[in-house]
Amino acid sequence: MSRTVLRFTAAALICAISAAGVSVSSSDAGETDRPPAADVPEWCREVPAAFATLERVNVSQPWFDVYRVRPGVLAIYEGKQYEQVISYLIVGDQRALLFDTGLGLGHMDQLVRELTSLPVTVLNSHTHFDHVGGNADFAEVWNEDTPFSRANADGHLDDYARSALEPDHLCGALPADVHGSEYTLRPWKVSRRVADGERIDLGGRTLEVLYSPGHAPDALCLIDREHGLLFTGDTYYPGPIYLFAPGTDLPAYVRSVARLAALVPSLELLLPSHIVPVAEPSELIALQRAVEDVRSGKVEGVPVEGQLEYRFGRFSLLLAPD
Repeated sequence: MSRTVLRFTAAALICAISAAGVSVSSSDAGETDRPPAADVPEWCREVPAAFATLERVNVSQPWFDVYRVRPGVLAIYEGKQYEQVISYLIVGDQRALLFDTGLGLGHMDQLVRELTSLPVTVLNSHTHFDHVGGNADFAEVWNEDTPFSRANADGHLDDYARSALEPDHLCGALPADVHGSEYTLRPWKVSRRVADGERIDLGGRTLEVLYSPGHAPDALCLIDREHGLLFTGDTYYPGPIYLFAPGTDLPAYVRSVARLAALVPSLELLLPSHIVPVAEPSELIALQRAVEDVRSGKVEGVPVEGQLEYRFGRFSLLLAPD
């Protein structure tokens, strides 16, 4: 199934993000490079406007675009592939945490070394293919301890993931050492399992693990309570949120969203793992209402490529038909 169909068009995304009123202090703002519009699919012809509010960080690898969201928080954007996945490097005084490693198409380990000289631990928001692609290049990889996460560490791909390098899924050139249309993942090893509520001290910055199953059995979020930052993984992002894949659990998702929505009064910013790296915390309240409306039958889904899409302004919920 192609997100070129399911994700909002670029124009719709720009309008949606602008309407959200997200504002982050910035300097030297830049735009992600894009090929001429005639040469690319519609989904990648423009960069969402939210990126214009952020400071762009120059890096040597053109596959990645890096933006400073807040001091010590860098968003690593893979906007040249239709997943538009975002990983986050969160830097403390003594060590750093990399929240996801992306698609594995660029050298995430080398990029991270450009950005920090501190020891780096990887923690995955969940183990879908587009969040674990660079795991094999890191010695410290933390995950939940679930059958789902253990099985995914072998690097296997499903049919959906195998389509990642199809021409209409790309926006510009692949890295020079990626050839052909075959997409593969290398197996990785988990060095440590994390627990719900576990606190990770980076030195001057503490992150807390919040289990949030639903989108995937091993989904989790990270909260930086001192700075009001919630890294939402795929539990929330401004686009069609996938709730139909193997391992999806809608009742669990409802509970996870309720847990996150309860945090809204203490939050300043959401940092999603797709499309844009900034969103307003109030989106979690809208998401909670949306899932309740879907479950109660108050809204009708629109058939899209064999799924039902329930649309709610800046995001939608994509479920399998009953």
